[in-house]
Amino acid sequence: MDVIDDYVTALGRRLRGPGRADLLTEARDGLEDAAAAYEAGGVDPVEARRRAVADFGPLPEIAREYQSLLALSHGARTLRTLLLLPPLAHLMWELNRALWFGLYFGEDTPVPGWYVLLATVNDATAWVVAGVALCALVVGRRLVVRGVGSGRLARWAGWCATGGVTAVVAGYLAILAGTAVLSPGVLLFSPPVVVGSLVSLVMCVWLGFSARRCLALAG
Repeated sequence: MDVIDDYVTALGRRLRGPGRADLLTEARDGLEDAAAAYEAGGVDPVEARRRAVADFGPLPEIAREYQSLLALSHGARTLRTLLLLPPLAHLMWELNRALWFGLYFGEDTPVPGWYVLLATVNDATAWVVAGVALCALVVGRRLVVRGVGSGRLARWAGWCATGGVTAVVAGYLAILAGTAVLSPGVLLFSPPVVVGSLVSLVMCVWLGFSARRCLALAG
């Protein structure tokens, strides 16, 4: 097998995460370009490819750098998801509450204060998490410009994402449990609310796996 193929294959075995194929393609293209430049200078093709690999860097070092980039990319993607999905899910719940909750609670039935507080906190959580995600993305971009290592940034993004997901999941589970205690019929007999609940739960599970993967990829 060709020395460049050997190097890229070995590098691929050490990398995990979305975007892996793109990074490997970039690495191969860079190696091929370097080898072509050596050949254009009169170096033997086999030696040119060997020199290109040597110039590229030691495999363990390059693998660590590339893995950090993959982890950082996934962390940023998760933060962008936290910026968008929780507010959208919140708006969906608000629409459901406006259209259906009154039919089950009744206009003359007062909603307990604890449920109002729970709903208020849950409503605020979606926007707070979105704000934290936005701040993390902005600060992270500035830290990249200042030369902070991608590994440190990836771990930071992972912890921010994990904290945000934990808050969102806790809020949704709390409001679902509170609604079930107050009026189970709202959850069981209103198709839009059932769909909204399922969508919220699926979103929470997906965000949880995504945040966990951030930390796993960052090592």
